[in-house]
Amino acid sequence: MSTDRTTDFLRELLVRQLTTWLPAALHRSRRATIALAWTGDDAGGAEAALRVVAGHADQVRGRRVTVLVLADGAADLPTRLGPVEAELPAEVTVHLLPGVPDRLPVAVKAAGAAGSPLFCFVDLPGAVTPKLLTAASNGRTGEVLLHAGSGAREALVAAGFPLVAEVTPVLRDGAAAGVVAFGSRSDRSLEAVREALWAVGADLDVRLEDPADPAGAPVDVTGDPDPEPLARELLAELRRSGPRPVTDLRRHALTATVYRASDAIRALDGLLDAGDVRREREAGRLAGDEMITATR
Repeated sequence: MSTDRTTDFLRELLVRQLTTWLPAALHRSRRATIALAWTGDDAGGAEAALRVVAGHADQVRGRRVTVLVLADGAADLPTRLGPVEAELPAEVTVHLLPGVPDRLPVAVKAAGAAGSPLFCFVDLPGAVTPKLLTAASNGRTGEVLLHAGSGAREALVAAGFPLVAEVTPVLRDGAAAGVVAFGSRSDRSLEAVREALWAVGADLDVRLEDPADPAGAPVDVTGDPDPEPLARELLAELRRSGPRPVTDLRRHALTATVYRASDAIRALDGLLDAGDVRREREAGRLAGDEMITATR
């Protein structure tokens, strides 16, 4: 994927996820921190994030939001972000910090983010280390959207995130854009970022591939996907682990495949129709606590 197309994809994904995260964070806490860290110059990404904050001015008032911007290739960042900063409510504080993303732990600590919701966006060209992402976990209150060359899932797990999802964005010509991963403790956030990935992929004509299965075909995220590959994966999971509730199978789709939670329901319906699995109840919509069992 070209640099410009990669930047566009990541920027749109950041905006969508931040739009979901910020209102929820301010609903449960009177303060929140957003940290943006990348190697290179993407003032547009920082500007887009600040405009999301400005667009939630009503929810921000009476609370405190801190935005940290770490970039090592944008000396003119203060000038370029000045106009959008002027639109922010007084409760928002922006800190522009020159330097590489490795400074993230120090920046997060200095911002007093401990104990409150923290959203981090980290863009690295190569491998990422758990030490960097431990700061993003912020104890138990952090979430991170990560773009890296390799090692994303392993680093997020090592940093303490119990829910991790990753995909490889792929253009129609086959060019890839590294790995986009997400770490959280919230199933709702995990579902939101997967929905955002599919929406941005559809808008920008980008397919999604499972980094753990490079031999698998990229999934076209426009329209309704063929649920058969996901059905095979869910059936294999049931055969490996035994009966599982629907909630666990939805989570498995989010953390171990490129599909959405809603696609898991479609896949399970197909498996039920084929007689490959059986459900706990005889009729009605599949409930989250309903057990699903492989029949053979």
